[in-house]
Amino acid sequence: MSELVPVLKEPERKRKGSRKLLTVLFLLFVILLSVLFFNSSISKITTITIEGAQYISKSDIQAATGIAAGDAYFGVSESKVESRLTALKPIQEAVVAKSFPGNVKITVKEFPIVAFELSASGEMTAIMSNGTNVSALSDEFLMDKPVLSGWKQDDPNRAELTKQLGKISEKQLSDLSEIIPYPSKAYPDRIKIYTRTKFEVTTAVSLLAEKIEALNAVIETQEPGKITMLLADTYVPFISNATENMESDQKETTQ
Repeated sequence: MSELVPVLKEPERKRKGSRKLLTVLFLLFVILLSVLFFNSSISKITTITIEGAQYISKSDIQAATGIAAGDAYFGVSESKVESRLTALKPIQEAVVAKSFPGNVKITVKEFPIVAFELSASGEMTAIMSNGTNVSALSDEFLMDKPVLSGWKQDDPNRAELTKQLGKISEKQLSDLSEIIPYPSKAYPDRIKIYTRTKFEVTTAVSLLAEKIEALNAVIETQEPGKITMLLADTYVPFISNATENMESDQKETTQ
């Protein structure tokens, strides 16, 4: 007697239609949430903090950023804002940091002040190491920076001078009182420096960074006098000059 073969049941077909519906509903839900989120205050910039600015106003910095409170938080590119800020002449570096929700912190580093200058209107202006003139904050800064006298604004040696002054330490810079142009045929960039320690120094802009250590060594060990630091370095104390002048005067009276 033959055995009955059991009938195999066909596997139930998955309901593709219901899966598609769930997927569509899920996408619609995500889109709805996204729309609600990006239209809510939580997705907007609420505060912009600016730090490190002394010689450029915060309003000028914020205007340069191109962003404002109420702008889309996720639409702000830190690198683009930093590039806009470093395009401002007084700013050497800029760092933009975002923190959710809605906070943007901007930290700037300005070029250092290396000298001061009297403007045509009689106001004292500060000069940065890149040659930019800004309004001086107060007269007390004159005590530790040199004053540039007799320079034309478009003089390329002036721009190079401020660059070289930026390479000098604060301590070395603080003894320089006044710097004037003193060009010659051999040295078109020759300058004369008066120090607070009563020395008169003749050197060149292109030699300043190279000669500054030797200059300090003379100032720290010698009496006030005239120092020349060009191709050759010489030092003559003012006392010797005064003695020579007296001797020459005496000779003239006896003749």
